[in-house]
Amino acid sequence: MARLIENPQVMIGEPWADYGLVDSGNGRKLERYGRYRFIRPEPQAMWTPRSADWRAHGEFVPGSDEDGGGRWQFAEPVPAEGWPLSWNEVRFTAQCTPFRHLGFFPDMAPVWEWMGAQLGAAEDAQLLNLFGYTGVGTLALSRFGQVAHVDASKKSVAQARENAALSGMEERPVRWLVDDAVKFAAREVRRGRRYDGIILDPPKFGRGPNGEVWRIEEGLPGLVRDCRKLLDGRSRFLFLTVYAVRMSSLALAGLLAEVLQDLPGEIQHGDLSVREDSEDPRLLPTAIFARWSNRG
Repeated sequence: MARLIENPQVMIGEPWADYGLVDSGNGRKLERYGRYRFIRPEPQAMWTPRSADWRAHGEFVPGSDEDGGGRWQFAEPVPAEGWPLSWNEVRFTAQCTPFRHLGFFPDMAPVWEWMGAQLGAAEDAQLLNLFGYTGVGTLALSRFGQVAHVDASKKSVAQARENAALSGMEERPVRWLVDDAVKFAAREVRRGRRYDGIILDPPKFGRGPNGEVWRIEEGLPGLVRDCRKLLDGRSRFLFLTVYAVRMSSLALAGLLAEVLQDLPGEIQHGDLSVREDSEDPRLLPTAIFARWSNRG
C-alpha cells in the first residue's frame, strides 16, 4: 500500500548556465534566459526586491483579468523567432510567447533530475508525458527508453520536434502526438498499455484539438484514475504538478493516495521553487506537486 508522507517537501531549481532567477519582489521576478533578461509577474513574490536595478530586455505586462492576458513590452531587441538554450544534453529554443512563458518551465529542472534518479540505469522504460508542451522534459527522459509525448497544441508539438532536432535527438524513441490528454489516456487503458513513469502537468484550463474543454477541478480526478490503470507494481513514478490554482499540495497527495492505494511505494507532496542567483538567495515558490515513487 502506497504510504503518504504528510510533511511537505520543497524541490529547488538551482541556477544554471542558461537560466537564473536574478531577483524577485513586489509581485514580479527578474530572470535571465541566456543573454537576455526579462521581467514577469509573480504574485508569490510578496517581499521587497534585493536590487533597484531591474534593467531588462523585455517585460510582460498582465491584463486586468486574473485568468491571463497581457502583452510584452520590449526595451531592447529580442529575436522574435527565439534563441537557443540548453539544459544538460537537451537544447531548445526560448521565445517570448503570448502566454507570458518563454517556451519551457525552468522550475521543472529538479523534477527531470528526480525522475531520472527513479529510472536509474533503465534503457527500455516506457514513459508517458501528458500535456508535454515543447518537449524539454520528454527529451531529458528519452535516454531511459520510449516516451509518448502528448499535447493538444500542434504548435507546441511542432516546437518539441524542432527542439529534438536542435538537440540531435531526432532518432530518440519518442512518439510525438497531437491529442487530447484525457482521451489519449482513456484509449491507452482500453489498449491494455502500461508505463514505468507518467508525467502529468495539466493546465488550469485548456481546449483539446477538437474543442474539448478541460477544467482542472473537474477533470483531474478522472484523469488520475486512468493513469493509475496504466501503472503496476513494477512502475517507478507518477509526477503531478499544478500551477496557478487555489489548491493545496496536500489535496493533490490525498487524490493520489486514494487512487494509488493498492500500489507499493510512497506519496510525497510540496512546492516547486526556484532559488535566486544571488549572494543572499531566497526561494520563490512556483507550483505545487504530488508524486508517487516506487523503487521496488
